[in-house]
Amino acid sequence: MTTNEFQHTVAPIKDKLYRFALRMLDNIPEAQDVVQEVLIKLWQQRERLTQVTNVEAWTMRMTSNMSIDKMRNKHWRTEDVSGIVQFATPASSPDRLTEQADTMQHISNVIAQLPEKQRSVMHLRDIEGYSYQEIEEALGIPLNQVKVNLFRARKYVRTQLTASGILNS
Repeated sequence: MTTNEFQHTVAPIKDKLYRFALRMLDNIPEAQDVVQEVLIKLWQQRERLTQVTNVEAWTMRMTSNMSIDKMRNKHWRTEDVSGIVQFATPASSPDRLTEQADTMQHISNVIAQLPEKQRSVMHLRDIEGYSYQEIEEALGIPLNQVKVNLFRARKYVRTQLTASGILNS
């Protein structure tokens, strides 16, 4: 695989890899390191890339595995969703902005309480927009486990947000 082919194949997914690593690690330098390590490994294995049917899923799995390794080493357990949804408009009042920031912090805390697999599945499905099959390939878990983890994650988040009054029943 040539440099141009590599850039054409890998460059479009680099930002997704970074967002995924950042979502898992909640640490910009650590996420950048993980993505850099993934890209180096991809370059070293560039001849194998032509044999991979879904390069994006394969690289997401590499990113997930490296992020999990970093978390195990550092014991990171936080989640920041403030950049995912933006409620604010240019005309929003300071009170409204503070309320929205508090809501996002509460959602972040709820998501941080999820087990790692549930957090990963929820991120890939609800934030990145991956299909169930792509998540299955990226995380290396069976399709039924993808669906169960997503269902449980959504149910837990919904229950917690309803109990706190953020969502209406």
